[in-house]
Amino acid sequence: MKVIEAKNYADLSRKAANIISAQVILKPDAVLGLATGSTPVGTYKQLIEWYNKGDIDFSLTKTINLDEYVGLTPDNEQSYRYFMNHNLFDHINIDKKNTNVPNGTAPDMEAECLRYDALIKSLGGIDLQLLGIGHNGHIGFNEPGQAFEKTTHIVTLGESTIEANARFFGSKDEVPKQAITMGIKSIMQAKKLLLIANGRDKEDIVNKALYGAVTPAIPASILQIHPDLTVIYCYE
Repeated sequence: MKVIEAKNYADLSRKAANIISAQVILKPDAVLGLATGSTPVGTYKQLIEWYNKGDIDFSLTKTINLDEYVGLTPDNEQSYRYFMNHNLFDHINIDKKNTNVPNGTAPDMEAECLRYDALIKSLGGIDLQLLGIGHNGHIGFNEPGQAFEKTTHIVTLGESTIEANARFFGSKDEVPKQAITMGIKSIMQAKKLLLIANGRDKEDIVNKALYGAVTPAIPASILQIHPDLTVIYCYE
């Protein structure tokens, strides 16, 4: 595990973007696992800036996102497909056919979970997975529980997760109560993991996840046993 303290959010974003861009430069057809939320926005802006300068070519890159809200269509401004298009895909030369987000409105959600796991396998796995961390230690939407969920599954969101995401919606009541998320097994099978955390409110959970017991009560704690984990944090 490599832990890096950033000077500020801009520095965190640059450092994370450096690792992602190096992966794409070294392997142009890399499979990138991507995350949503407020923390990676600066990383995506930095990647767009370097793309516009001609430093990175995403034409062969494939992406697979961690999760999506159940019930939100791709054109809904709060969906994670919309988020990815708006914050990254629309601004770089990636082929949208090579970008993948779970389908939150699939008629058969169990079949969609199986499809997503098969998709990851068909791509040869994930070369680099970007992760954030929730206040309760969730990664993707893998919430605290009695066991580590291995495969893509439907999850009922915890109260703290709903409250944290309410700022993106008109009210707490508008936040979807369920999501479809990549499982812990798929995350842990990625060749490299990059966890980013920003804000003083994340300090406690990051310390518990990285240095406490490995337990499904703090899903991110399992990252401790990954052979190639980089953590970049800023608590300002």
